[in-house]
Amino acid sequence: MSENPGVYYVCQRCTACCKWAGDVCLEDGEVKRIAKYLGMSVTEFTGTYTRLRENRAGLSLIDRQNHECIMLQEDTCLIHAVKPKQCKGFPNTWNFPGWQKLCQAKPVPGSPIALRKSAVSG
Repeated sequence: MSENPGVYYVCQRCTACCKWAGDVCLEDGEVKRIAKYLGMSVTEFTGTYTRLRENRAGLSLIDRQNHECIMLQEDTCLIHAVKPKQCKGFPNTWNFPGWQKLCQAKPVPGSPIALRKSAVSG
């Protein structure tokens, strides 16, 4: 969870979070949506870009040998428009000690709901 729940962080697309080792868990519907976005069948996408999680409870995106996300190409996310919920939530709905040393997300006082409403109406 976010260290300061009164602050909402706005992603600056620095891609630091895409370069950390760990699981990018895919939730229900995300595999189909991402496969469609990439112009692939679900079978082709899962065989090329995913692996079974260690706990065998679902799929995760695979990492490159250097631990970067397979969807990161230079400094661009190939699936940014349809990225997984886990990616959308960082660092507001989940993070870990020390994330702020690498991540360039900007803190914005206020609730995420108010910010979303102003972004939609603006």
